[in-house]
Amino acid sequence: MREVLVLYYSQGGAVREMAQIIARGIESVPGAKSRIRTVPRVSSNNEAIEPELSTNGPPYVELVDLEECAGIALGSPTRFGNMAAPMKYFLDSTSSLWLKGALIGKPAGVFTSSGSMHGGNETTLITMMLPLIHHGMIVVGLPYSEASLGTTSSGGTPYGASHVGGSMDDKPLSEDEKKLCFALGQRLAQIAIKLST
Repeated sequence: MREVLVLYYSQGGAVREMAQIIARGIESVPGAKSRIRTVPRVSSNNEAIEPELSTNGPPYVELVDLEECAGIALGSPTRFGNMAAPMKYFLDSTSSLWLKGALIGKPAGVFTSSGSMHGGNETTLITMMLPLIHHGMIVVGLPYSEASLGTTSSGGTPYGASHVGGSMDDKPLSEDEKKLCFALGQRLAQIAIKLST
């Protein structure tokens, strides 16, 4: 079995739901399995973070999770057109993996949720791609053969899965957004299997 890591940070719950759908997409591919992890919140006090054990939701990620997996789906809410600080904080701690080239050649995809249609979804997806590219990963997007890219009136981009949650993060994922999350998971798993055989 090839495991694909679904690593996310979620505050309002939309990115968590997207992660779960992406994981279902991964598990729909024979020979693939998902591993869901999250990152702790970062305190407004510099360097202070939550306890090492997660008491709500999936376990906190460890560097070994990235090293062991055949691919990665990375998700974060949009914060002023960028990934949220907890995800950036975690990615900044991955230098040891970069030094030994642990992620080179593995596929990676990205996903996000923002408050408004033009709230920075695409720039957030791109900011999450940059550290993955530095790690030597192969960035996987969503091709236009995915019909939902042409029909969505909410989230969804060729750069990765996205959701428009409204200013109060109270809009549910649309059917198109769900289909694109599932498709991203499927595509990542298929490519991870091809690259690791």
